[in-house]
Parts: sequence; structure tokens; C-alpha cells
Amino acid sequence: MSRPFTSRFNLKNIAYGLLLWASVSTGQACEACRKLYFQGMENAPKASALYPQAKVVEYKLDISEKDLTPAGQTVRALAINGGIPGPTLHFKEGDVARITVTNGLADDTTSLHWHGVLVPNLEDGVPVVTTPIIAPGNSRTFEFLLRQHGTYWYHSHTGHQEQRGVYGAIVIEPKIPTIRADHDQVIVLGDWTNETPSEIQRTLLRGSDWYSFRKGTAQSLLGAYQADKLGEYLDREKALVPPMDLSDVAYDAFLMNGQRRLQLAGRPGETTRLRIINAGAATYFYLDAAVGPLKIIAADGQNVVPFEQARLLIGPAETYDFLVKIPDEGSGELRATAQDGSGSVSAWLGQGTPKQATGPAKPNPYGMTAYLTSILDQLDPEPGATPHDRPLAPYAKLRAAQPHAVHPNHREVTLKLTGDMLRYQWTFDGVTPDEAEAIKVGRDETIRLRLVNNTMMHHPIHFHGHFFRLVNPDDQDPATSPLKHTVDVPPMSVRTIEFTANEGAGDWLLHCHLLYHHTSGMMRVVRVTGEAGAEPPHPAAMHPMDTAYAWGQAAFTTANYTGFITLQDGRNNWNINWDDGVKGSDGHEHELCYQRYLDTRLSLFLRLPQ
Repeated sequence: MSRPFTSRFNLKNIAYGLLLWASVSTGQACEACRKLYFQGMENAPKASALYPQAKVVEYKLDISEKDLTPAGQTVRALAINGGIPGPTLHFKEGDVARITVTNGLADDTTSLHWHGVLVPNLEDGVPVVTTPIIAPGNSRTFEFLLRQHGTYWYHSHTGHQEQRGVYGAIVIEPKIPTIRADHDQVIVLGDWTNETPSEIQRTLLRGSDWYSFRKGTAQSLLGAYQADKLGEYLDREKALVPPMDLSDVAYDAFLMNGQRRLQLAGRPGETTRLRIINAGAATYFYLDAAVGPLKIIAADGQNVVPFEQARLLIGPAETYDFLVKIPDEGSGELRATAQDGSGSVSAWLGQGTPKQATGPAKPNPYGMTAYLTSILDQLDPEPGATPHDRPLAPYAKLRAAQPHAVHPNHREVTLKLTGDMLRYQWTFDGVTPDEAEAIKVGRDETIRLRLVNNTMMHHPIHFHGHFFRLVNPDDQDPATSPLKHTVDVPPMSVRTIEFTANEGAGDWLLHCHLLYHHTSGMMRVVRVTGEAGAEPPHPAAMHPMDTAYAWGQAAFTTANYTGFITLQDGRNNWNINWDDGVKGSDGHEHELCYQRYLDTRLSLFLRLPQ
């Protein structure tokens, strides 16, 4: 059994909780310990008491249901203070943030995570893992000292609530401004569906091609022949490799600040600082501007040495700040195009005759081999290399504006990004969250984490509560390598990140920020131990996610009735199949089947014919 866990600033306050824990029987210890642990931590002094000289900036955020029309059809959405996105929270470095979150939902819990903001473990906002859930009708007040500046955001970490509208921006001004601009504008990118997100998850789980048909990317023999890719198509089919897709979901609209078209204020010749946040649940965007190259000045809230980028790929959960000049004449378009080419959304700078941006060519669904080749060609290129029409994230050009410490010693850990598009199960190392053990890291230990993507999709990997260094083995100056909280790992590639566990003991989540990958299992807990290896008095846990989904199909003809019903829960499937003749003399066949999924190539079956 692990030793009692203590925090460096709340020893007295959680002592009573640990004593109570010791008296609980072994069978009840897990949940009882977790509740007592949270209770003791909640009773510890908050940031306003720990930092009495700091200014306290307060916000109240109410999460509720509301009828809205983000994509032209009235739907029941989730809103924060009545809108999507929620209000932008403005702070200054050194402030104490005090944010009261009220759950106005009738029948669902909720949560808010402060994405990219360095906070105490208890305030991170992941239900059950770090923070108590917020039950219907209840509130919770978060408090934390702001030790950084930059562009960040917040979103729900409960179920699919982020997809339904529970997100907003955070802007933290530096103590001493270093970048001057005439205007400062936040743009929150979003993807919107009129469909219930849980139904999207069900559609993905049952292997339907419906979203590919909606987007016009579904493949066929005829389509392959017309695209002059018949040989490539047949080779892939023989190898049982599913077609590559740049996005799982077909969306009804893409949004900027909840709108389908955004007009930005400013006069000709003025400079605007744009803070771009990709709050899309499942969409990568390419950013193009008709006003010239994007002058990037910050990534994931961290200042970088400014550089220009003609076209920028921004993954879900990433943020970029850049400077643009309002045209001397007319208006210029800033266009965000979905990576799969299924749509776009635009902001306009200036007034008068519009000048449109030029987005990337729409991808050819039969030409993904060429796309993968271009990905391999772009990985770790020399800065200033020949630009591609569909570039990767500009990580090779990112240099930290201020040098940072690089630890000479580290322990290397490898995580494989694994997934099965046919079954729609996404994991690390092929292990589901309930099967996985936490990655244990000692206090102040440095970990070099190799993220090996063995799938045919991009994955934006986010680590809670920490910044990590992007590692390039050929880097001549590691002290200026970029610091980020989210990294895009392209298909069939490797990214290496490095972090030091110096942000407090406890459980921190590592996960893919594609929402439907996260909810189907691509997540892991990193458990940072306390002094002398002490751990929290409860096992690491994943926050609750719906994993059980059912679907079925029935057909009626003049000769027979056929159909099936499937219940899937993680690795387990239960199937009922039937085939009944219309006439009693035609016979019937019924079957109950249990399937245990082992990996993408192997499953075990137990059939019980009736």
C-alpha cells in the first residue's frame, strides 16, 4: 500500500482525511480515500490566502442549456453565461484568479479545465482525476495564482460537453508589455454539429461511412478508376488497410467566436495582434491571410522569436499569436480551412473591396500515399525549407524568445499511439484506460517521452499542468527549443517531448485532444509522486466516460426478416443476429455471439446458436 500522500502547502489540512482513510476497510478504500483526499485538499488555504498581496480577479461562469442556431438550425446547445463561446477571461500575470463555476444543467455533471494554465493539481478541473465533479445545481470556486502570461483557453472535461459549446478564451497580460499593437483580438475556432455528439460517437463506433459520404470522401472502385488510383486502391484493400481520412466527423459549420463570419475592427495601416485558439473538437485548420504572411510571435502562450509563415496548420487545443496589418485599401480575409477541405470560416480586416485569401487545394482521398510522403518529407525540415501546399505545424521554426533550463539527465519513456478505425478504439500502447497503469514519475524527475504514431491520423497530444520542450536531437541550442502544452503527432511519425515533474504531486492527464479519440480511450495518467515517492492514498483513475453503446439494423422482405443488435463496451461486444422466414415452414436462425477484441487483427468469439 502506498504511503500517505501530502502536499507541500496543505499538510495540516489533509491530515484528518488521512486518518479517516486509515480506518476504512480495504474493499471501500478506493472511493472513500478519493473523497476524503479531495475534502482535505479543498479545506487547504486557497491562493488568495497564500498570496495575500496579489490582486484577486473574479469571474462567475454559469453552464446551462440554451436553444441556439450556430449552423442555421435551432438546436439544444450548452452555453456559458448564455453564449458560445463563453466570455474571454482577462487577467494580468501575478493576479489570483477566482472563478466560480455553476452547473445549471438539470441532469448532468460538469467541469472546467484551464487549458495550458499552470495550476495546483486540485484546480486542474478533470473530474475524478484531479478535481471533484460539479453536480447539477452545485457550484465550485477555483482559485490559482497566475504565474505566466499569454493566450490560453478553458473547456469542459465532462463527456462531449466541449463539442456542445462549453469553452472560452483566457488572456493573461504580462507584468511588463513587450509587444505593441493597435488592436488585440481573440479568435476562438470551433467546429459545430447539429447532431448529438453521443450519436456521433455511436456512428463512429459502428463503422459507418456516413460522414465520408457527407464530405464526399467515401471511396469506391469507380472513384479509384476515375482518379487513376485503381492499383493503389486495390493494394490497400488486399492489405485490409482502411482508407485514410483527415477527419472523422462531418460538421455542419465552422465558427470564429461562435459566428460563421467575423468582422474585425481597425483602421487602414494599423497592426492587430490576433490570438488564435483552436477549440475544435476534431478539426485541424489551415490559416491563410490575404494581408500577407502571418508573423508568429507566440505559440501555446509562450513568446517565440518572431518569424513569418505563409500557411499555418493549427491542431485542436493549440494556440498561436501573430501580428497582421490592416490593409491600406479594402478588406483582407483571414481564412481558417478545415484540414479535410470540408469547409472554412473567415474573419475580415478593414473595410471596402474584399481581397480573398487562397486556401490549400482540397485533398484527393485516393492520393493519401502522396500526402504521407509529403509528411515524411516535412518532418524536422531545415527552417526556411521549400513550403508545401499542405504544411505540417511549423515546429522547426519555433524558437523560445527567452532561453530556458535544459536538464542534463532524463529517463526515456515510449508511448505508441494506436487505433483501429474499423472498431473506432483509440489507445496508448493498445491498452484501454481501465487496463493501463499510471506512468509514475518522481518529484522533479525529467522525462523524455517518445510519442510514436502508428496510425494514419494526426493526433494532438496534450499534457495537463506542465509545459514540455519539443526535442530535436540535431538542435544546436536546446535552451531555445520551443515550450508547448500540446503537440501534433502526424501519421506514421515520432515526436519527442521532455518535461520536468515540478508542478506539484498528484495525477495529471495525458491525452489526445481529438474529442472522440479521447472519449474512446486515448488517454493515460501521469502520477507525480511526492517526497520520498509518496503517492495519493487512492489508485489513479480515469474520469468517467460513456463507453457502452448499442445499435442495430433490421430488414423486411417478402421472404424473410433479418437483423442484428450490437452492444459494445470497450473490448467487449455482444451481438444478437436473426433470420426468420415469413412462413413458419421456412425455418429460422437465431444467434447470440460474444466477441472479445484483442487487437486490430485478433478477436475471440463465442457463439451460442438457438
